[in-house]
Amino acid sequence: MILSRADLVAQRAEWQASGRKVVFTNGCFDLLHLGHVRYLEEARALGDILVLGLNSDASVRQLKGPQRPLVGQQERAEVMSALRPVDHVVIFEDLTAESLVGELQPDFYVKGGDYSSSEAASATGKPLPEAAVVRSYGGQVVLIPFLPGHSTSDLVRHILQAYSPSSPE
Repeated sequence: MILSRADLVAQRAEWQASGRKVVFTNGCFDLLHLGHVRYLEEARALGDILVLGLNSDASVRQLKGPQRPLVGQQERAEVMSALRPVDHVVIFEDLTAESLVGELQPDFYVKGGDYSSSEAASATGKPLPEAAVVRSYGGQVVLIPFLPGHSTSDLVRHILQAYSPSSPE
């Protein structure tokens, strides 16, 4: 089910009152692939409710460049909400999910293993600014191992190479 931000926060209060553990993750989810599916299954196993924050089209363009997203936000939201592990989807406009995480206060904040568990970039991954917010209210940051060779960027590169005018058919 696709929820507005306000409805999601209101729903969170009910989940909290009933003792349900909320897991939150976020991303662009432009082209669905095996890495996404396995990641979402592992994230969902951590709690009772999995909420997926989906970057808006405008934020995807800022993060990934003017050619992205390949699929619009409403279609991406519908596809993601249809996946078994995902309970709710919320579209957000910001470049990071810091404010959304602060409002939702999930028990677990999950990202892929290509991220660092700190707010700063490290040898182990990209910075995770949401980590400070999660720790401020006592939540847990969980990094799920990245599935090498399975990313939207890899898919786009493969498609461009396979269908470029210079590629043999």
